[in-house]
Amino acid sequence: MLLIPKKTCQLIVESENNYIGALKGNQSGLFKDVKNNFIPEFTCHQISKGHGRVEKRQVSICQTLDGIRSWSGLNTLIQIKSERQVFTHNVIEVTTQTRYYISSLSENAQEIAERIRGYWGVENKVHYVRDVTQGENGSRIRTTPLTQIFALARNFTLNLYRTNMFENMSQAQRLCSFGLDTLKQLFRIK
Repeated sequence: MLLIPKKTCQLIVESENNYIGALKGNQSGLFKDVKNNFIPEFTCHQISKGHGRVEKRQVSICQTLDGIRSWSGLNTLIQIKSERQVFTHNVIEVTTQTRYYISSLSENAQEIAERIRGYWGVENKVHYVRDVTQGENGSRIRTTPLTQIFALARNFTLNLYRTNMFENMSQAQRLCSFGLDTLKQLFRIK
């Protein structure tokens, strides 16, 4: 989730839609304003467990915008403090992180937390798989329309794997690379 440029935020708001954007160094002035003036008004807590880790998140929102520079449609400041415990080889490694977001939404902390988690679900199920498992970031293809054709092929592949009930995309890719018989079964070719 990247910070959306100010002009794009204005277009989003003018089209009667909403945004949530992450604050990083790309908007250093706004980031400093939010970090220095953030006073939690409402907070919710989330815990998720799986894949050998436990993550605790505290999602706080602030709708008082005193000391914050003008930003199109801005209604809510969001702070997420997370603590991740990873269990490997009988050792617990703990990392903490604080992230800030801005939003045009006027929802409560729980609703905003669910929206942000929903975004990461898409990031993990689609973008990560395309970038890492399918090697899209390492692709040397730069010629139009080949870039679009290969993106379409990657999406088609993911949909085909999911239609055939694969949950692990790298495992599906490995299995399908073993031979033509597996591919024939997926495409239902005799």
